[in-house]
Amino acid sequence: MITRDQLLEALHPIQEPALHHSLVELDLIRDIMIKDQFISMTIIVAENKDEIKQRIQLQIENYLSHLQPPEVHIRFRTISPYEKSQIESKLQTLTPEKETKKDILSPDSGIEFIAIASGKGGVGKSTVTVNLAVSLARLGKKVAIVDADIYGFSIPDMMGIEERPKIVNEQVIPVERFGVKVISMGFFVEDNSPVIWRGPMLGKMLRNFFAEVQWGDLDYVLLDLPPGTGDVALDVHQMIPQCKEVLVTTPHGTAAYVAARAGAMALQTKHELLGVIENMAFYECSKCGDRDYIYGKGGGAKLAEELNTHLLAQIPLAATENHIAEANFSPSVYKEDHTIGKIYLETAEKILNHMK
Repeated sequence: MITRDQLLEALHPIQEPALHHSLVELDLIRDIMIKDQFISMTIIVAENKDEIKQRIQLQIENYLSHLQPPEVHIRFRTISPYEKSQIESKLQTLTPEKETKKDILSPDSGIEFIAIASGKGGVGKSTVTVNLAVSLARLGKKVAIVDADIYGFSIPDMMGIEERPKIVNEQVIPVERFGVKVISMGFFVEDNSPVIWRGPMLGKMLRNFFAEVQWGDLDYVLLDLPPGTGDVALDVHQMIPQCKEVLVTTPHGTAAYVAARAGAMALQTKHELLGVIENMAFYECSKCGDRDYIYGKGGGAKLAEELNTHLLAQIPLAATENHIAEANFSPSVYKEDHTIGKIYLETAEKILNHMK
């Protein structure tokens, strides 16, 4: 049986998302009870949001897994006004996050970068990005998305994000959704206006996403690249030489043929290819279970073979089954118990196992 001290030591890395400091440091883990085959605790949170509570619960389960704990029961409640004043006083004694901010692009940062690329548009690259990111967060990882598709930004809308980043101490605080921190050009334009920029300006904006954003602790950063092999892709290859890459294609031969160029670029610039994801692989009839290969068959496997890498997943066509009235509505994020949500979770686990 683990002790209280062992429990708190194991949970020390977990941060309260709105306060950007450890739950343990801020004394936000209360009512700890360890008895026989049962552990219970109360977690105090700044905001009563389901996605925040789900993320913290997954992180607790992940950080305790190596200790082989018994059944864990977690209760949540929001900070009272009195507790808030106490915490604000405590925050003043802790090292400000800005002073400890590290260069996330440094190979020594410990952060893994994964670029999600495609040869052409319309293959579902952004859908893959958001679902892989959310799946990694569901597995207890600290994840961010950089929407590097400056012209064709879509991540905020796909994740159902309506708020905009805040500015604190001259640093941008990314918006968090489903346990994933997000920054996008979409936050900085009005009324879905077009972005009319030349190449050098794109690279400058991308660098600002890394330098001017207060990311906090991260394990993985996913970059949603524009399709093709243009300026932004080249900037990413130069800025983050340690970045790895996942290629998205459809089963159609032409889509796979075009995607091969993006894969060849990754290989030429020494970026490791983690594998290929074949999106829209088939449509499965909900009544009879028969599969229709609407966009052809075999493109993903052929592309993976040509690039000497893995076919990570074949994602079928299916609606997310999210309802606009739901508190956590998102047009493009599959629920964890959805058939496709499970495929993304398995794919995220494959990526994690490969990167160990």
